[in-house]
Amino acid sequence: MSETARKTRQRDAIRAAISDAKAPLGPKEILDAAGREVEGLGLATVYRTLKLMVEAGEIMPVEIAGESPRYELAGKGHHHHFLCKGCGKVFELEGCCGHFEGLAPRGFRVEDHDLTLFGQCASCAKGTRSTTGARTTKPHVHKHAHNH
Repeated sequence: MSETARKTRQRDAIRAAISDAKAPLGPKEILDAAGREVEGLGLATVYRTLKLMVEAGEIMPVEIAGESPRYELAGKGHHHHFLCKGCGKVFELEGCCGHFEGLAPRGFRVEDHDLTLFGQCASCAKGTRSTTGARTTKPHVHKHAHNH
């Protein structure tokens, strides 16, 4: 297999792993999923490919304070995330609860907002937490620009 074909196959597997997950994934999670499709895929290749895919606008990082970024497909529209403090997984929340102009002091103009939701996912809340155990992870902060 040519080097170009291998790189394309690696990139396709990484894109598929992110797309199939339906939630932001970290590089190790991407490696685990994409590695089932491409033998010999390494973490360094995943990091390089993620960087290229971000630069190309295919994916975007989801920044979690104190952790490595997770990645999701670009173009999903405005939405937020939920960080489970039990298992450390991040889940997508559809949409946004609304406008926050009324919360700003009189005369201020809201241009973006941070929304943090954290707690326990359904599995952890039921006591069926993963074997990774509880984690003390800072909540997700996600900024979005708004033109109001």
